[in-house]
Amino acid sequence: MKLLHISFHFEYAEDIEEILDRHEVDNFVRYPMMEGKDLDGKHFGSQVFPGNTSIVQAKITDEKVEPLLESLQAFRQAKQSHNHLETLVIPVERTL
Repeated sequence: MKLLHISFHFEYAEDIEEILDRHEVDNFVRYPMMEGKDLDGKHFGSQVFPGNTSIVQAKITDEKVEPLLESLQAFRQAKQSHNHLETLVIPVERTL
């Protein structure tokens, strides 16, 4: 079991959810409007630092990791504006 953590610009939320749907990840948490900093700078939802970051976290099986990462990598490489996407895969030791 793994915890998938994806951070991206908030305007791509539907695209990321479509990728998760394709891989049958139907149980996730999305933090829609977070402040953050990435390759493009600060995103604090203000005029000075426009935009926001979204975060999706999902518990996934080990078998889904590689195919899902391949799809997320394809999304990231599709456009220059997708370069900010970052994905972490973290081992899950226990669940309740």
